[in-house]
Amino acid sequence: MKQPFIPPKLPPEIDYAALIKEVGEAHNALGKLNGLLVGIPNPDLLTTPLLTKEAVLSSKIEGTQATIEDVFKYEAEEKVSQATAKEADVREIINYRQAIREAIQELEKKPIGENLIKKVHFTLLDSVRGAHKDRGNLRRMQVYIGLPGAPMQEATFVPPPANEVPQLLSDWENYINSESKPDALVQIGLAHYQFEAIHPFMDGNGRIGRLLIPLFLYQRQLLDYPLLYISEYFEEHRRDYYDLLNRVSEVDDWHSWLRFFLTAVKTQSLKAQNTILAILDLHKQTRSEVAAVRSIYAYDLLDILFATPIVSSASIKGRLNTTPQTIHTLLSKFVEVGILEEALDRKRNKLYVFKRLIEIVE
Repeated sequence: MKQPFIPPKLPPEIDYAALIKEVGEAHNALGKLNGLLVGIPNPDLLTTPLLTKEAVLSSKIEGTQATIEDVFKYEAEEKVSQATAKEADVREIINYRQAIREAIQELEKKPIGENLIKKVHFTLLDSVRGAHKDRGNLRRMQVYIGLPGAPMQEATFVPPPANEVPQLLSDWENYINSESKPDALVQIGLAHYQFEAIHPFMDGNGRIGRLLIPLFLYQRQLLDYPLLYISEYFEEHRRDYYDLLNRVSEVDDWHSWLRFFLTAVKTQSLKAQNTILAILDLHKQTRSEVAAVRSIYAYDLLDILFATPIVSSASIKGRLNTTPQTIHTLLSKFVEVGILEEALDRKRNKLYVFKRLIEIVE
């Protein structure tokens, strides 16, 4: 039977010279992304769509099937139930996005640590699968990772015993908040592995571990807002992601993992730049189109659409201080000028889709 694995205290011995190319390229791409974020006059245009994208992709690694469009449709319909499997998946994604927002607020008070990740865990597992797995608390029993239903002797990985978790997490917290390490990107790459190896919760460890990456970059002021959707790279290279984490545990192959991680930071920084520029171009284009809609509420509606690109009359009622009839007329005009499309699958309680934005962030 596999024995529980207790990860050694960070940091390991790293040959930084062997990683100089990957470190330099990752910092360069991340710096350019942050330069773009600093110059944006209205970052609210970006936060909800891009946080939703990260939430969708990180949850997808764990098996959810919902898309960005599913999430925005669910919210436009103001649903609270989870009658279908897809709706339950959507709820997980919404929780993930909410957890990021709450964590950002927590970072204004204190750095990343046990209390923050417990709060994130509590929000992440609210009313979804795993909600019964000691939500908001460190695990108090042995767990293992393997195929569903497989016994522990067939596990692919057995994390440390529960009684070791508090001290391991305390050491991890001290490491991640140290500002004396040679390189911050290597530091968060090492910390991500360590968090997953500690596996401090009964469920949700992967999502929290990935969520902490942009939060760390934000805490370190490497990003003005945590808009690096790194889970896309991990999802696209899922086999490598898990194999390289396992190789660290099995043969101390830190360098292969770090090269993969730094390449992920570089790749996703470049992708985020392109996405942000496309959103800003779309905003400029649609503002000129809105000029044809003669309404004092037109620009307000446009800003709402950049935050929530699928809406209904009911979903925007509280955000535009006007009558339901005015809202209905305004939505119809946005359809006429080609900004919105009506969802064709319903005659009542119509949904309106800002397709061009969804196509950019999908």
